[in-house]
Amino acid sequence: MRKHGLSVTMKASNPSPLLILISAPSGGGKTTLCEQLLAAHPEITRAVTCTTRAPRTGERDGVDYHFLAPVDFQSRVAAGEFIEHANVYGNRYGTLKSEVLEKLRAGRDVLLNIDVQGAASIRARADEDAELGRALVSIFLTPASLAILEERLKRRGKDSPEAVQTRLGHARREIAEWKHFDYLVISTSVAEDLRRTQSVLEAERMRQRRAVPPEL
Repeated sequence: MRKHGLSVTMKASNPSPLLILISAPSGGGKTTLCEQLLAAHPEITRAVTCTTRAPRTGERDGVDYHFLAPVDFQSRVAAGEFIEHANVYGNRYGTLKSEVLEKLRAGRDVLLNIDVQGAASIRARADEDAELGRALVSIFLTPASLAILEERLKRRGKDSPEAVQTRLGHARREIAEWKHFDYLVISTSVAEDLRRTQSVLEAERMRQRRAVPPEL
């Protein structure tokens, strides 16, 4: 931007945006929490995931997903362009580092809804990249016990009894990873999960390394 012949650099309105990583076991409520967080906070945007699966009815490329051919996806993996990627039921999914950094540099908080495996990959990349490391805040959401999670999965009614037990087996291993996250949120209700997460984000914005110092 130029003003009176001088070059003016536009600064992001949010000088210290957050990279908000939310993970949970299957049925733990992370998708609902992410939806609630985005609805309550228009300043937060989600990172658009890449996938090799075909678009579903109504899905738009670049909005719902970046739809890539398998060979294109693999070439990006080889080039180290993803901060995390995984194979899910025969389709590949991944989050581009460029997608995240572009939004952070524009001053936008970025939300990632990621499984435990993907979260570990992102933490590793953040350890290597100071820009990602400064922004990252990781939150693990889980019910207080496997029994409560089992009841939630049964109420959902999407899985057979055998599938529920399989999910619980995976969940047990996922929940054991909670100690590697910055915050643990014990899920109780949709409203309370949102309130606690908002409290985490408010506290993170006031951290010394992110706060705008007072004028003296």
